[in-house]
Parts: sequence; C-alpha cells; structure tokens
Amino acid sequence: MNAFFYYFYNFMRSIFGHIWNVLVAIKDAIIGIFDVRYYMELFSTYRDDLSVFGWICAIIVHILLIMLLALFVFLVYKGLKVVFRFKVPVVEYEKMKDEVVTLKREIMKANYEKDKILAMKISELGMEVNPELMNTPGDLLAAGLKGDAAMEGEELAGEGTEEGAVEVVETTELRFPRLSSVDLIYKDPNYQPPEYNNTITLEEVCINFRNFAASRLGLYYDLEVMKQAFASFGAAKMLILQGISGTGKTSLPYAFGQFIQNPSVICSVQPSWRDRTELFGYYNDFTKKYTETDFLKTIYEAHYYEDPRIVILDEMNIARVEYYFAEMLSILELPREEERFVSVVSNTAANDPDLMKEGKIWIPENVWYVGTINNDDSTFAVADKVYDRAIPIDLDDRAEYFEAPDTEPMRLSYKHMAKLYDEAKEKYPVSEENLILLDKLDKYLISHFRLTFGNRIMRQMKDFVPCYVACGGTEIDGIDFMFAKKILRKFESLGLGFIRDELDSLVAYLDSEFGRENMSVSKAYLARLKRMSGN
Repeated sequence: MNAFFYYFYNFMRSIFGHIWNVLVAIKDAIIGIFDVRYYMELFSTYRDDLSVFGWICAIIVHILLIMLLALFVFLVYKGLKVVFRFKVPVVEYEKMKDEVVTLKREIMKANYEKDKILAMKISELGMEVNPELMNTPGDLLAAGLKGDAAMEGEELAGEGTEEGAVEVVETTELRFPRLSSVDLIYKDPNYQPPEYNNTITLEEVCINFRNFAASRLGLYYDLEVMKQAFASFGAAKMLILQGISGTGKTSLPYAFGQFIQNPSVICSVQPSWRDRTELFGYYNDFTKKYTETDFLKTIYEAHYYEDPRIVILDEMNIARVEYYFAEMLSILELPREEERFVSVVSNTAANDPDLMKEGKIWIPENVWYVGTINNDDSTFAVADKVYDRAIPIDLDDRAEYFEAPDTEPMRLSYKHMAKLYDEAKEKYPVSEENLILLDKLDKYLISHFRLTFGNRIMRQMKDFVPCYVACGGTEIDGIDFMFAKKILRKFESLGLGFIRDELDSLVAYLDSEFGRENMSVSKAYLARLKRMSGN
C-alpha cells in the first residue's frame, strides 16, 4: 500500500510541477514582452551603427509594434467588457423573467379590452358579433367583424335609416367599375357561351388532366393524387395541398385551370392579412369607389358561366387563415346554396352591378378554393376548424416522369361535374359493412384517444368515398385516405409521448377489422407518428 502512495505522490507532483513550470514560463514571457529596459539596452547597442535608412526603418517598426500592442490591449478590454456586461446575476435574471411574464399578461388584458371596445362599436353600428370568436384576443378583429367595407357602407347609409331597410345612395359614379365591366362583357349580344364536353366521366377527367399536365406543361403527378383531388371537390368546396416546397402544390390547380381553358386565379396571401377586406376589398370614402380585388371579381364573374373556377390561396398559412377566411368558411358551410351571400356594402345604388342585390353577392357553386400550405417555421399552424371544413392532400415528393400522350384541353361544365358527383354518390354509396366498421372504429377512438369522427367528417367521408370510386379508386382506399387525413392528423396535437404505446394497438385493431392488406396510408401515418414520439 505504501508503494502506491509513493507512486501517487510522485505522479501528482510531476503533473503539478509541469503545470507550475508552464505558469512560470507564461509569467516570464509576459514580463519579458514588457521589459522595456532590455529593449532600450538592446537598441543602444546598435544605435551608433545605424545609417539614416536604418533609423527610419527602426522608427517605423517601433511605431507599428506600439500600435499592434495597443490594438491587442483594446481588444482584450472590449472582450472583457462584453463578457461582464452579459453576465447577469441569478437573482436579477429571475426578476427579469417575472417582469416578462407580467408584461405578457398585461398585453393580453389590453388586447381583450380592445376587443370589447370593438364589439361595443360594432353593436352600435347594428352589426352582429359572433360570441365564439371572443375567446382569444384578436379573433374578433379577424373574423367577427363584417369588414371595413361594411363599416364604410354604414357610414354612407347615414343616420335615420330604419332597421332592416337598405339605404339607397344617390351617385352618378360607378362604385364597382370592375364588376360593372363584367356585366358589359357577358351581356354583349355578340357573346357566345362555349360548348362543353358533357360525355366525359370522372375517371376520364383524372386521366386526361394528368396526361395534359405532363404532355403540355411538363408537370407530373401520380394518378392517385388526381383521384384524391377530384374526389375532394365532390365532398367539399375547399382543398388544401400541403407539403414541402417544390412539389407542385400551386402548379396543380393552375394546370387544371389551363386544362379546362378557364385560368385559375392566384391570390398570394401576405403576412399582413388580418381580416376579410384582403379578399373582398373595401369602400374608399375618399374616391367614393369600392376597391375591388381579384377574388371579388372572380366570385362575381363566375355567375355568368358554367365552367368550374379555381381560386388559389397561395401560401395561405403565411397569415392566420381563420382571420381573413373565416367568413367564407362559414358561408360555404351553409346547407342551402341559395343562402350563401356575402355582404359587400350595407347600401345600394342605382348603377351598382346587375347581380349585386342590396349590397350582397351570392357565392356561386361553380367556384372551388384550393389553399397551399408550407409546413415550416415561417408559417402559422392551421386551426382545426379550417382543416375540418377542407380536405387536405399531402404532396411530399415529386412524381416520377412518364410518357404521356399529347392531350388537348377541354371545356368542362360545372353542372356536368356536379351531375357526375351526384350519380357517384347514388351508385357507389359506402357499404353497410364498412359503415359498421367505421362506427366500431369511432367507438374505439373515443375510448382510447377521446377522439370522434363527428358529423361533419362522416358526411364528408360518405361524399368523398363514392366520388373516389367513380374516379377509379376502391372503397377501402377512400376510407383509408379520409381516416388518415381527417382523423389521424388530430393525433399530432394529443401529445405523442403519452399515446405512443396506444399506436401499436391501433395498428393491430386496423389489421383485425379491415385486413392486413388494407389501410396502408393510415398505417404509414401511424408509423410516422411513432417515430415522431421518439420510440
């Protein structure tokens, strides 16, 4: 044992001895660097032998060395100053955290008070405020307001207007010049409506459009994506294309507009969009004219033709969707199409557009809305109420190149498309067997995850699956797609760390009830969720 202690003593003495020697050497080096007396003696040794040129070089070198030394000292000083400036004591740091929390609370209180004041102002103007939108600060401004246009219209109406009556404004100017020009175009006696292809089937639409996009535009999509997209239009008015950048999300609805020879309208969403005026425009009290947007013009113009029309909300989640599109989502949910009106102004004028009634425009049924979403840190999360009213399709990779026959564009009638969708729902309804399985699956989700299909999702599924079958798919694949996109998507907000043990059980349940060879999309989605949970 004594031998070990002697070894350990000599080992540690050697290590610390070398460390001490290093420190002494550093100390000697620093002292040597600043030994001015030695430098003076060294210079005096060679001073008498220096020529004029040598003196000049010596002076320049000494000046440069002094400047370099001064710069080094200055940098060390600034570095130490920065280090000690940002070194906050623990007590002061905790105090700052408490102040930040307090400020956040005060901001939320201020926003809430602001919303209440706006609500009172709106009530005085005679407008309605949706109480559900008062749950969070800012929602009132985003969706509860009827928009700046309606408020401006109220000002035009003037005081003394009877409740329920529409004020008639006397003006010789066109308040809606773009919409009025649409009336002139389509009411021209020389206007001839196009001839439509009313013999094509849904499956042929999918195939022909895919071939057209590939042969004429150089855009390649999987046939499965075509089936999902056109089946979605038979179940909902809004389609969401989401995924990474560069996979053709915007190009797909754009290409469809080219295919039917009725170009799609691209509305590029901006981060500043906060209310409905970004889509519908607003009344300019200075010019006495309404600022008409492309969105409003497209909605109005669609009354005059039978073609389907696509409105693209490009990068729709770069602003909060529920702020600027909330009113449209509510209108599109109305069960009766004849009730789908949007209020543009609260008064009327004799020279207003022909199809505007009492300041309102009907939302035509031949317009579909496609939103593109990039899921990254620069965008907002899309609320469930938006996803519930739309059908999302993931475009996570580019389709492979294929040889497509040259396919010409065609004119399609929305009435014919609607007829095909209605026929599909009558011809290919979801089988009673699968409805029973879906009911059992709903009960399983309620008991294990506290999630349910809900009436809206079940209605969409009963509409989507028959249309998907008419597009060339199978019933079980249609159910699989809707279950993955409408139900399993909600799992991401449940806390995957707490439900990861239940995911394997759900996969086993799907295998036992629907067959191991079916529900592949849902199983792949569950596998991805499990990887996200860290297991």
